[in-house]
Amino acid sequence: MEVPILKQGLYLIASIQSALTDADLSALREALIERVGKYRARGVIVDVTALDVMDSFAVRTLRDIAHMARLRGAETVIVGIQPEVAFAMVQLGLTLKGVSTALDLEEGLAFLDRQGRERLERVQGRGTRGGTTRG
Repeated sequence: MEVPILKQGLYLIASIQSALTDADLSALREALIERVGKYRARGVIVDVTALDVMDSFAVRTLRDIAHMARLRGAETVIVGIQPEVAFAMVQLGLTLKGVSTALDLEEGLAFLDRQGRERLERVQGRGTRGGTTRG
């Protein structure tokens, strides 16, 4: 089952609506990473609200998406992890280490907006500090 990927400004949003096969997850990973470059996305949100279970391959694939997107210049946020899924992940030792998470889509968008502002401030700060001016 193909996961729809929506472009919202500088962000890509993939909303997983049902359990996916390993092949579906791999296809999602490839599609998201390709579109980060195609649309010059600065952020990726993967919404897993509809999932009531995540196996080790799904968790590993989400982690891979986040790391690959970061290498291409985009931050990733996984949103909507259900309480029972979070509990099972902890019990099974499945982690999203190094991956940002948020309660829901709204919080995920706010997180990416903050990240974008901080990135811009860092870039602007570098351009004015310690440099010489030509006259």
